[in-house]
Amino acid sequence: MNESAGDWGVIGHAWAVRLLARSLARGQLSQAYLFLGPPRIGKATLAVALARAINCTGQVAPCGECRSCRLIAAGHHPDVHVVQATGARTIHIEQVRELQRQVILTPVEARRRVVILADVQGATPEAANCLLKTLEEPPAGVVLVLTATGEAQVLPTIVSRCQVFWLRPPGAEAIAQGLEAYYGVEPERAATLARLAGGRVGWAVAAARDDSLLARREAQFARLSEVLAADTLGRLRLARDLSNDAEALPALLDLWLGWWRDLLLWHTGCREWVSNLDQEAALEQTAQRYDVAEVLAGLKALAEARRRLELNANPRLTLEVLFLALGRELPAASGLALSKRAEG
Repeated sequence: MNESAGDWGVIGHAWAVRLLARSLARGQLSQAYLFLGPPRIGKATLAVALARAINCTGQVAPCGECRSCRLIAAGHHPDVHVVQATGARTIHIEQVRELQRQVILTPVEARRRVVILADVQGATPEAANCLLKTLEEPPAGVVLVLTATGEAQVLPTIVSRCQVFWLRPPGAEAIAQGLEAYYGVEPERAATLARLAGGRVGWAVAAARDDSLLARREAQFARLSEVLAADTLGRLRLARDLSNDAEALPALLDLWLGWWRDLLLWHTGCREWVSNLDQEAALEQTAQRYDVAEVLAGLKALAEARRRLELNANPRLTLEVLFLALGRELPAASGLALSKRAEG
């Protein structure tokens, strides 16, 4: 990855980098930050970049080349700790207690210890209250960086003790430029991935590195086609099957939300704003079968299902409610799964 110290190698959030860099230069860093925003827009990337900038030993921080920068980027720095949700998308009290034991120790080689708590909206009530104690009396020389998908899912008392940064999805142009500058992606491919990403920088970077993500994305659209073509019993079966992989559901619903948004844009004549360019044939077919009211109802149902998953609702029940609300049954021969063949 090619880097620029000016924006810390972070794509699409230059304003946040500027504010953090200014605070660092003036010696006015907060002891706790909260980066908020939708999944995969770069919250964790910004958190790691901040950790590198704080502890960089190069002339211009973060240089990306010094021992500290390289160890942090690789996830091996002894003074930078990352706490993530477990397989159930939950942060447990044991993880926070271990964090508390770590932060009181003197740094091994860094200027400051940095602790990154990713997806803190998944903290159990016990873990959240335990974390609050650390935020109320933070140890000297420690910077805590929390990330979450939304303020409503985090204890207000935690939010009030952090400097909050609301990160919004970057535009396609900013993502494309970042893919070219930092990952060496060819301009045409960078532009395509940036449009398909729909503001999800993390997905665009992953897709630039792994071509199989595009095939997986097509399979996920095919699943939506199955839902729309199924009768009531078929939809309940699909809800059962998909709920077996609960970890994948948030990303799946995010993708479907983007497609459904494109369907609304297609319906209202704003086709130049469509993100999923490779789905134009499917969008045209589906727009002929659903009116605007049905599309809006589908968007609402998807957004509510996504919200319920963030609140750790039962995955199968959440999908059952969603699938029964997601538009009337379409003919089996129509829909998203035909998009590739229609192009041929």
